[in-house]
Amino acid sequence: LVLDTRTNRWRSERNEKLPSGLMDWESITDLQQQLKGREAVILVTPAPVFGVKLIEAIQRIFTALGQPLMVDAENWMAHGGSAYALMNLFYHSKTPTCFSLLSGDVHYSFVYKVKLRGQDNGPDIWQFTSSGLKNEFPAKLLDFFDRLNRWLYSPYSPLNWFTKRKDMKVTPLKPSSADHGERLLNKAGVGLLSLNEEGKPVRFQHLGHDGSLTSFDEE
Repeated sequence: LVLDTRTNRWRSERNEKLPSGLMDWESITDLQQQLKGREAVILVTPAPVFGVKLIEAIQRIFTALGQPLMVDAENWMAHGGSAYALMNLFYHSKTPTCFSLLSGDVHYSFVYKVKLRGQDNGPDIWQFTSSGLKNEFPAKLLDFFDRLNRWLYSPYSPLNWFTKRKDMKVTPLKPSSADHGERLLNKAGVGLLSLNEEGKPVRFQHLGHDGSLTSFDEE
């Protein structure tokens, strides 16, 4: 399923200058109906559902200062109503047992494994975010954000309780080419996702513009 995050926006009720939700309540409810009864689903979403929390925090600061466009602050967590409705989708009793989220809209690549806290029988959620074919993030700045984000928002960090995803354990997979502490891959290219017969992910790879092949692995 490919999500339409352009024509079903949820405008901010507080201030028209604030970022809008990428999908409104009605469109997310319709999506929930389409997912009922499915074992596995691939959701294509332009922006990551589970972004880099430190970068999202910086975007919120710029939004509060009245400069959301300076940091491209349109993300799933920027609008409370849209974020709440989307997170509830993963908790629905008839939700698929496996979600594969494919996204881009950022200039780096990463893979997240997501589990619902306190629910052993909850769905398996995987997010594969791939960078664009050309542009890359400033290397030193991304390395700084990557390491600081790992320190501030590790899966068991208490700071997670101040985010809209506090009831979810988000664990990054490690790129095979990464140095110690790195989880973001700063290389333009294309993501390669392999699924088994049940539609569940078995391998995450990134084909770089230089022909290199990087895999993302659980530690």
